[in-house]
Amino acid sequence: MRRGIVERETRETKIRVELDLDGVGRADIATGVGALDHFLSHLALHGLFDLTVRAQGDLEVDEHHTVEDVAICLGKALDQALGEREGIVRLAHSYVPMDEALAFVALDLGGRAYAVVEADFATPRMGSLATSLIPHFLETLAYHARLNLHARVVYGRDDHHKAEALFKALGRALGAATRIEPRREGIPSTKGVL
Repeated sequence: MRRGIVERETRETKIRVELDLDGVGRADIATGVGALDHFLSHLALHGLFDLTVRAQGDLEVDEHHTVEDVAICLGKALDQALGEREGIVRLAHSYVPMDEALAFVALDLGGRAYAVVEADFATPRMGSLATSLIPHFLETLAYHARLNLHARVVYGRDDHHKAEALFKALGRALGAATRIEPRREGIPSTKGVL
């Protein structure tokens, strides 16, 4: 089973993430941050992952700790579910349009954490989610999942459309990169290790 289950409890948050890489796109997400729930649901649906997230955070302060800790747990759950990463496709990319917006994600599950995120938003918030936390979420996810992530909003006018396209593209790229390639034997690297 390619599953990851991660729990994290601090003085600021209490998080549980369950991820099944070989799911059907079911999402059951409750973080207290509506826009984050919405975008993570798209990630699961378009990646064909089954994803359950439960988060309680100090939202009376703001949403930063909750968003960051969900990204930490999701990244660790992805890393756990991949195990030794044997047989996976490893590299993938996706362009996704959402009305007038277009987003692009390319990634490598080769075990080297790095993130380049180019996503400018016109407004400071989408509901209870600060738009500045979207790049931070992606960078944190990449670090804890040990993946190289390049994510870009190519263009768009509506911030919701831009963010949604970005998470859909992330889901599609992760779905493709985590798939098992039946012709591949062992670790997908000329080094023999990741």
